[in-house]
Amino acid sequence: MSKPCPFCVLDPARILAEDELTVVYKDGFPVSPGHTVIIPKRHFPSLFDATQEERTALLAALDQAKALLDERHHPDGYNIGINHGPAGGQSVPHLHIHLIPRYLGDKQDPRGGVRWVLPDKAKYWA
Repeated sequence: MSKPCPFCVLDPARILAEDELTVVYKDGFPVSPGHTVIIPKRHFPSLFDATQEERTALLAALDQAKALLDERHHPDGYNIGINHGPAGGQSVPHLHIHLIPRYLGDKQDPRGGVRWVLPDKAKYWA
């Protein structure tokens, strides 16, 4: 028997906000203070599988999550990311959007942001 999807069975203590279609949820393995994921309630693997209504709700939840994190953590910036498919690093086959607060000094030179997923391609400005 396979394990249940961790985004279909949520810990209520980690829910920051929710609506009919989405949940704003504290990441279980945060890479920075306030790292949050935005999850659709319907189980599907990719943003490309979302209905238009779900896409609209996901972006609204992303805005709501940012407002919460701005108020609680006062970050200096954000990274927003979706891992799609095994080659893209997706380890849970239920769509989730990472909202990762960034803070001045958390990385010596943050230029390139999400490009650092492939380090040998990240520093394009040198």
